[in-house]
Amino acid sequence: MPRYAPNKMSTAVKKRYFELLREGYKGAAAARAVGVSASCGSNWFIEAGSMIVPGPGPISPRFLTQNDRIAIADGLHAKQSVKEIAASIGKSFQTVYRETNRNAKPDGSYHPWWAHNQSLLRRHRPKEEKIRGSEPLRTLVREKLTEKWSPQQIEVPPANWAA
Repeated sequence: MPRYAPNKMSTAVKKRYFELLREGYKGAAAARAVGVSASCGSNWFIEAGSMIVPGPGPISPRFLTQNDRIAIADGLHAKQSVKEIAASIGKSFQTVYRETNRNAKPDGSYHPWWAHNQSLLRRHRPKEEKIRGSEPLRTLVREKLTEKWSPQQIEVPPANWAA
């Protein structure tokens, strides 16, 4: 039985494959577009832990981008030191060290697409406002405002209030 051989395609090809997926291509079509088999593309997708598509808004420059993570993986593969990798992407060496420890796969290897998906999964989502989530609270605030109370005068009841 043949042993598993990791794909020898360049990082740029994998990167383009995931870009096409984010643009809405189906997996097989994206694989054909970059010149690999559909099963190879599927393996990349599974290895990456599926794919999370980030929201349309801008991402703060303090977060690592997928390109940063690709550069980190390339540097680790080339046996560069963490400080050399950090200098090449313009980040602190502590950031790179933390990234490689926090977003490594369970077997300890570092894959940039897996790492990027893990960081997107951990990113905090905005919480729903209290007034949107509670009809009784909305009613109370509406009543007080119609009675000419100022917002500062309206005392918000405890979180477990349900009148």
